[in-house]
Amino acid sequence: MSRAEPLYRPPLDALRLPIIGRLLKARRGRLFFQMPLLLIALLLIYDGFTGEQLASRNLATVGAWVHYRGLVILALLLAGNLFCMSCPFTLPRTLAKRWAGKGKRFPRLLRNKWLAIGGLFLIFWLYEATDMWASPLLTAWVIVAYFVAAFALELLFSESPFCKYVCPLGAFNFAYSTLSPLQIGVRDPKTCQSCVGKECINGSYSAQPVIVVEPIGEKPPIRHDARGVLGCGTLLYAPQVKSNMDCTLCLDCARACPHDNVILGLRSPLRELQRPHSLPKRWDVNFLLVALAFMGVVNAFGMVPPVYALLREMALALGTGAEWLLLLIIFFIGSLALPALLSIGAAWLANLLTGRQRRPHGLRDTFAAFAPSFVPIGAGIWAAHYGFHFIVGALTIVPVFHNFLLDHGVTLFGTQVNWQLGALAEADQFAVVQVILLIGGYLLSLILARRIAVREYGPARAQGAFLPYALLFLALLLAAFFIFSQPMEMRGTAELDGLLH
Repeated sequence: MSRAEPLYRPPLDALRLPIIGRLLKARRGRLFFQMPLLLIALLLIYDGFTGEQLASRNLATVGAWVHYRGLVILALLLAGNLFCMSCPFTLPRTLAKRWAGKGKRFPRLLRNKWLAIGGLFLIFWLYEATDMWASPLLTAWVIVAYFVAAFALELLFSESPFCKYVCPLGAFNFAYSTLSPLQIGVRDPKTCQSCVGKECINGSYSAQPVIVVEPIGEKPPIRHDARGVLGCGTLLYAPQVKSNMDCTLCLDCARACPHDNVILGLRSPLRELQRPHSLPKRWDVNFLLVALAFMGVVNAFGMVPPVYALLREMALALGTGAEWLLLLIIFFIGSLALPALLSIGAAWLANLLTGRQRRPHGLRDTFAAFAPSFVPIGAGIWAAHYGFHFIVGALTIVPVFHNFLLDHGVTLFGTQVNWQLGALAEADQFAVVQVILLIGGYLLSLILARRIAVREYGPARAQGAFLPYALLFLALLLAAFFIFSQPMEMRGTAELDGLLH
């Protein structure tokens, strides 16, 4: 007699929570979160174009480079990809889809993460080369460019290529949402197998006024009409979702599902990263995870005194004082060349030390297997960096917004208020938190790499596969410790503006 199949028990569903669950699933639930960010984005654009062109006194630079960066990494670690869910750049999506109709698929050659990786590199380099952090006008233009690019790509193509393939912010969010405690799933996989319309991916819109779909089981007929919702913009099929990669957490799949079968399940933050086959074995996806850890180190390095000494030495050696070119070389080597060479080298060495240089442990397979272990240490580096800027400049938004109101004739607090607000804590106090974040990310990466080594090579050979990655993570940790031990520029604050002007 065969054993009965174990009952499938779905994880705790956040969409079933009393208040927030109903809000998230509501027809205009996403709009509720998008509208505040849209208003903020328009405010940043307006002040960036018309306000005082001083970084610490303009909403564009303070809001974008002090507050957004700190809050987004916090949201990713605590709740997942909340920014993409609330992203104002995709607000015109429904309008664009109605204008464009079905549209064409994004070119096959570009359906990967290489554009997004290039965009991240470009943003981080331009941020330093153009002093974008100090230019409200340039910051406003960047925000406008995001709106234009998102709308144009939604208008031209059937899927959402801006979110999935192009957006640098989205790529960053996708990578670190793999640590999120939330993930899209389904309540009953058997319901999805019998589902006729696959509305979670196809959407529930209809060109006809009303369409009656054959019911499943004893449920009443399902009616689709023009008031339906779009399906998944990044073409993820809910019962097959294994990763938060490419999931914008828009919850259109949950709203479109006629069987109320899509859930937002709670999970262990390390569950996705340590499970095999959660991510595809593609060079582009896995290099994104690796490169972001190195980009965190290089981005922070651009804000400490040693970078200026290096620029002087490079200028003498190369015979050029073009800072943009010198920074391009530094960022290219540190953000792209080094992570490629070191991570592929670690994969090659792992195979060499274990005596397995053929499939199923070829170079790409080993690289893809260990790439997720770079996520925790990368998240620790970014959190230590962005957390520093947020902590030392969080309250600057209050006097900046007050001055914005005064410039437009609004005197909520009078005109003689002396705002002396800036830091939530002193930089020296936050240094303790930085150490905790760096060591915590490092230890989690070691744990993941060890588990991956045991899974891929077995306990007897695991040590040889684990050693190259342990050394690489130690090098990243020491580099981060060195950088964060240096005095870092407190960009977007009055102190730095006083030095620059």
